[in-house]
Amino acid sequence: MSFGTPYPDRYFLTEGVMSRRCIAWVFDAFLIAVLLFALWWVLVMFGFLTFGLGFGAMAILPFVPFCYHFLSLLGASSATPGQQMMGLTVRRDYDLGPPTGLQALISVLLFYLTLATSGLLLVVALFTTSHRTLHDLVSGLVVVRVRALTAGAGAGLL
Repeated sequence: MSFGTPYPDRYFLTEGVMSRRCIAWVFDAFLIAVLLFALWWVLVMFGFLTFGLGFGAMAILPFVPFCYHFLSLLGASSATPGQQMMGLTVRRDYDLGPPTGLQALISVLLFYLTLATSGLLLVVALFTTSHRTLHDLVSGLVVVRVRALTAGAGAGLL
C-alpha cells in the first residue's frame, strides 16, 4: 500500500508537523543535555574511584545523542520523547509502518551529518511535500501526527 493512495490529501497526516518538530527538537536537546550532564558526573566519580583508570569511559559521551535518537526510533512509539510530547511519530513513507533498523540508522546518521555541516540542509523541509528533511527523504521515513494516523486507522484508511 502506498502512502499517497489511502490518503487523498497528504496534508491530513502532516498538518502542523513542522512547528511541532522544532519544539520537539528543543525538548530533545534539553533531555540529551541532562543525560550527558548526569552521565558525565557518574563517569567523573567513576574515574576518581578507579584512581584515573575510569576516565577512559568518558569516550562514550559523544555516542549518547546518537543512541538517544536511534533507540527512540526503534522503540514502540517510533518517536523521541520530544516527538511523543508533541504528538508525532516517525513512519515508513510507503506503508506507514514503524521504521526498520536500517532506516532508523540511516536517518540518525544523516541527521547528525546535517547538524555537523551547520544544519543548514534542514531548510529543505520548508520546500518538500509533507515537510520532509533530507534525512527523511533518503531513509524513506515521514514524520506524521499520531492523532491523524489513528483517525485514518479508525476510518479504515490504513
